[in-house]
Amino acid sequence: MATKALFNTVVNWFIKQRIDQIQNFMSHPVETQNGILFSQLFHAEDTEYGKKFGFNSISSYQDFKNKVPVVTYEDFEPYVERARQGQKDVSWPGYIKHFAKSSGTTNAKSKFIPISAESLEYCHMKAGKDMVSIYANNHPENQLFTNKNLRLGGSSELYADFNTKFGDLSAILIDNLPFWVEITTTPSKKVSLMGEWESKLKAIVSEVKNEDVGSILGVPSWMMVLLQRVLKETDVKCVSELWPNLEVFFHGGISFKPYREQYKSIIGKNINYYEIYNASEGFFGIQDRSNSDEMLLMLDYGIFYEFIPMDQFHHSNPKVVSLENVEIGKNYAMVITTNGGLWRYLIGDTVVFTSIDPFRIKITGRTKHYINAFGEELMITNVESALAKACEETKSSVKDFTGAPIFMKENESGAHEWIFEFSEHPENLEQFTDIFDRHLKTINSDYEAKRYNNITLKKPVVHIAKPNLFYCWLESKGKLGGQNKVPRLSNDREYIDPLLELNKA
Repeated sequence: MATKALFNTVVNWFIKQRIDQIQNFMSHPVETQNGILFSQLFHAEDTEYGKKFGFNSISSYQDFKNKVPVVTYEDFEPYVERARQGQKDVSWPGYIKHFAKSSGTTNAKSKFIPISAESLEYCHMKAGKDMVSIYANNHPENQLFTNKNLRLGGSSELYADFNTKFGDLSAILIDNLPFWVEITTTPSKKVSLMGEWESKLKAIVSEVKNEDVGSILGVPSWMMVLLQRVLKETDVKCVSELWPNLEVFFHGGISFKPYREQYKSIIGKNINYYEIYNASEGFFGIQDRSNSDEMLLMLDYGIFYEFIPMDQFHHSNPKVVSLENVEIGKNYAMVITTNGGLWRYLIGDTVVFTSIDPFRIKITGRTKHYINAFGEELMITNVESALAKACEETKSSVKDFTGAPIFMKENESGAHEWIFEFSEHPENLEQFTDIFDRHLKTINSDYEAKRYNNITLKKPVVHIAKPNLFYCWLESKGKLGGQNKVPRLSNDREYIDPLLELNKA
């Protein structure tokens, strides 16, 4: 009892200190951001990148905009590769020991995001503490520190390459967590770092079913798979029967909206849901109020934010604004400069500000067409490449198409549903679908992971469109000609459902 009381005293002291700091950056957002920018420019002025773009001569934000270009991963990849091969002082001082492997690039199966010691400690790790601090401050009656936190990362095996390690961000974090976090967390580090998903899932269920879990943390689609497996193994009707003290789900990675009712049903009681906005590139937002769909933009994690209005995004020289010039309700592509050595990096996410005092955001999507209902981050370029291979191998030709997710229902996995209008039909649609699916797995490692053993995603569902289906639908909407078209990928069913109905008529 004395040990627990001392632990709670220390935790409550830390929470109060951190809440005070959060309130400080909420009150002084521009000053906080400017301090981060110039601190990092000074820190990295002797790196290869710093010398190339004259960091030591930058004395204002306007200088920074004029001298340092906005880049994509493809632009920045040569610097990443040199750092991966053990070169020091490339875009951040010293050696980078860890790289988070992530999908989403246009010309490679995976990208490698540098995780410096500073970004690990003062961004990702700091955010994990803040997530708990904010929740505990909002819920003084919480029992988070007397029950276990169930974490569920992705494929968590770490791999050695050159003089560095790479793997999912979750693997890097778990491998570097302090001992006191391990004491309060389940499953064990050994199980969490297992690589093969089916074996890992069995091991997780074996460990967590006997714990007193008070909070869960993970991506909604993957966590749903785990909870369903736990119920099956324990033969209880709902999660709250097994874990009566479960009080909060910290979730991120994909939209929670399609899953909310499913979680309400499977858990069997009301709990709190807190959204987080994290990525390999950094940790950006935490829901700071209960029953809210907004997240507080975290301004003191060593990340300097800039934003491109989406109505300017495809211009040759788009307008870029700092935090002090954003507008509520406007859709922006996010540009980040980080303490991991990313400089004016276009992350590919779009956000909208719901408040500027303090700065709160919602994630609105990606800068390109996408499906990301299960964390698969399927981009239009992935689909077009896989489709070209499928057409080539089946001697067919696709005139138009669209795709959308089929969301999980109860114990059923989700899927992607497609309508293809062929100008030349394949002899065997099943063969076409298999080839298309196989090439999507080859191109996109996140899609491949979600398709593993049909656990999260089943085989794609493919329909053949009757002739001129897309033309007729656009005609019915008065949208023929110009730039009008049916989006080829959509993260909801707004387009595919009416097209399916029209295809039946």
